[in-house]
Amino acid sequence: MKFKLCSSLAAGIAALSLLASPSAFAQSKYPERPIRLVVPFSPGGVMDIVGRNWAVRVKPSLGTVVVENQGGAGGTIGAAEVARSRPDGYTLLLGNTSTQIINPLVMKNVRYDPVKSFVPVSVIAISSNAIIVGAKLPVKTIKELIEYGKANPGKLSYGSAGTGTLTQLAGEMFKQITGLNDIVHVPYKGAGPGMSDLVSGHIPMMIANITGPVLQMNRAGRIRILAAAAHARLKGAPDIPIAIESGLPGMVAELFSALLAPAGTPPAIVEQIAEATRKALADENYQQALIKAGFELSADTTPDKALKFISDERERFTPLIKASGLMTQ
Repeated sequence: MKFKLCSSLAAGIAALSLLASPSAFAQSKYPERPIRLVVPFSPGGVMDIVGRNWAVRVKPSLGTVVVENQGGAGGTIGAAEVARSRPDGYTLLLGNTSTQIINPLVMKNVRYDPVKSFVPVSVIAISSNAIIVGAKLPVKTIKELIEYGKANPGKLSYGSAGTGTLTQLAGEMFKQITGLNDIVHVPYKGAGPGMSDLVSGHIPMMIANITGPVLQMNRAGRIRILAAAAHARLKGAPDIPIAIESGLPGMVAELFSALLAPAGTPPAIVEQIAEATRKALADENYQQALIKAGFELSADTTPDKALKFISDERERFTPLIKASGLMTQ
């Protein structure tokens, strides 16, 4: 009788503890409804490509993922929206180098803390910036571009995806390294309008992310990619030299795409999303789709590795931003 009483008491305590821990119960059933992925940029861009591909590839593991574009203010509007969201795993951010590093340093009144407001889940892919010139400019290499700039002071300008973006930072890095400080920055509202002006000859030079369409224009001779600002040659375009080997030491400007959850999201849910991402990235078709679109795959797909990667990038970029004169704080 005593044994039965203890067993009943133990069972009752277990039941009560389960009721008292709704988060543990909820985690065991996650996800029970569609997940919202906020892409804080306009449709059709680099981040949108990564986000929509990810949403399709993780469906077998996580169910339906609804991609929501919330562009504006360099991605800070969408990032702030996620930072304020309930930390239950049903609202995620596809952040990048701009939202997590550059914008909080160069913009005033950013309504989130890039470190304290989020939990890194996984780094999905990396897109490299490139030094690109129009087909009419009489240069075919970085060396020739530098020589042209020195021989024609004040005649070069470069377009970027906007003020405070990584593309502008890369342009300022190029000016610092080469000493061509008279190159004028022409900011656009996104890379698309800038590339259009480059092709039509309205600007001679552009700093932009390497994407599938950019690679196609390069192969068609409509533009010339002189160098990729990457650590190593791209798998999808091994014929394009990197800036470092073209005589531009330290010229590395890579845009990471990373999944982030609001701070306070249960670790079990964070790991579940990370595991679904690892499974998706292990698929060869997904790998080839990213490579064809100009991306490099990331090995930092665990939450701990993602945290370290983003922290290391912040440490690397902060002095560069200070030196560029863009930093506001």
